[in-house]
Amino acid sequence: MKKINPNINRENKVIEIRGLMKSFDDFDVLKGVDLDLYQGENLVVLGRSGTGKSVLIKIISGLLSPDEGMVKVLGKQVDKLSSKELDRLRLKVGFSFQNSALYDSMTVRENLEFPLIRHEKSMGRAERDQLIHFVLDAVGLEQSINQMPSELSGGQRKRIGIARTLILKPDIMLYDEPTAGLDPITCMEINGLINEVQSRFNTSAIIITHDLTCARSVGDRMVMLLDGQFQQQGTFEEVFSSNDERVKMFYDYNFVK
Repeated sequence: MKKINPNINRENKVIEIRGLMKSFDDFDVLKGVDLDLYQGENLVVLGRSGTGKSVLIKIISGLLSPDEGMVKVLGKQVDKLSSKELDRLRLKVGFSFQNSALYDSMTVRENLEFPLIRHEKSMGRAERDQLIHFVLDAVGLEQSINQMPSELSGGQRKRIGIARTLILKPDIMLYDEPTAGLDPITCMEINGLINEVQSRFNTSAIIITHDLTCARSVGDRMVMLLDGQFQQQGTFEEVFSSNDERVKMFYDYNFVK
């Protein structure tokens, strides 16, 4: 169980969502969602596959547009930004993809160097190398700097994906199913890394998952997405003390002890 985090600033909302709605054809995915993320907080969004969790963070990052509602990130209303403004905002929001999204033809070093070359054009080689070693040390994989993604395990690829996200020093991290497809020991390592990132880099984060062990390990607060709306929120115990049969079924399915 995660310890109480004293560093959350509830006076500062880094993400603010009101009345968010999103449909695809005749299927209503999000039906008036309200959500706040506070500075320094790890917020877990729980829900079954296909309930709209990933749609939510794609809207937050500007990859999808809302049908209705307001989404503010670091004080900026995302769907009102120009392309250049959105690009600048995305530099402050790190997106850790479910499949790690590494370039197979690049070494670990080249994967980490790529966003620096693209977005920090004035940065010299020595400074780039220093940053690369720093984030690799943060995820415990300095020894893998010259390896190809194909030579890494699934857990190592997840770590390198997180390192590549961290290298631009984002204020907010978005994790999409960070433990999906990993064995239990590697899941524990990734959970520990998410907490380490929060502590070491002072990030705020939304963690999308249906893994209750992950949720319990990393979440300062959690919300459950059911039928397009957040039906439960609070601590792990508060969410799963509900008498809602859908919540009980979700808990029982995950076999958390």
